[in-house]
Amino acid sequence: MSLPVFKVDPGGLAGLVPGAELTVTGPEARHAVTVRRLAPGEALELVDGAGTRAAAQLVDGEKDRMSVRVRSVRTEPARRPRLVLAQALAKGDRDLLAVETATELGVDAVVPWQADRSIVRWKKERAAKSHEKWANTVAAAAKQSRRAAWPEVAALCTTAALADLLREPGTLGLVLHEAAEHPLAGPAGLVPGAGGAPEGPGHRPAWGDPERIVLVVGPEGGIAPEELERLGAAGARTVRLGPEVLRSSTAGPAALAVLSAALGRWSGGTA
Repeated sequence: MSLPVFKVDPGGLAGLVPGAELTVTGPEARHAVTVRRLAPGEALELVDGAGTRAAAQLVDGEKDRMSVRVRSVRTEPARRPRLVLAQALAKGDRDLLAVETATELGVDAVVPWQADRSIVRWKKERAAKSHEKWANTVAAAAKQSRRAAWPEVAALCTTAALADLLREPGTLGLVLHEAAEHPLAGPAGLVPGAGGAPEGPGHRPAWGDPERIVLVVGPEGGIAPEELERLGAAGARTVRLGPEVLRSSTAGPAALAVLSAALGRWSGGTA
């Protein structure tokens, strides 16, 4: 059975060695002691959201404080290329569902995108609250999937800002679109498919060696032609996943799964 995971502040695990004791306070300690009702001696894990994980044992705790004894500490290496999901705002919390699933699948950053055809709008008075909702969704999914490194949640992005992101050096932009000529995966796609990749996972002949891959997913009404043109001018490639037309909530996670398998990100153990 997986150990429960609790987050500490960035840098909170720095310099710890086996045998050291650490005091954790606030909501995470309250959740461990009051909600989960962990008892002294029970095992747990602490993460800092930046890739460091500590296996520990509860010494004692009450209300919003707990003391733990560290058993081991390790920092998980950052995976390259980074996978970024630029998710268009969508109605019915479908954007949040996409972000939640993407976090569980190992995405490194998410970018909320105000697309031209997005029905949902983050107006000034609700922008901060909506962004917080995305951040809380990422946090819950990162804890559930026991991640040591949590995805960054970028600020709300316009199409112009998204194009600027795609122009940054070392970036490969992939725009998911049902009418794209080339598939993402398969013998004719960017990602070698069955019978087309004798070299195995991690072979990336069609895209070189980017520092990050940005997946762009449009809203329910699709990406406007003007936006496609603008993103293409910024260097993005338009690709399709398959014959089925996926919802905005599933397209991004499906593409992330394909890329993660092709990059060998899933060939190890727990992320």
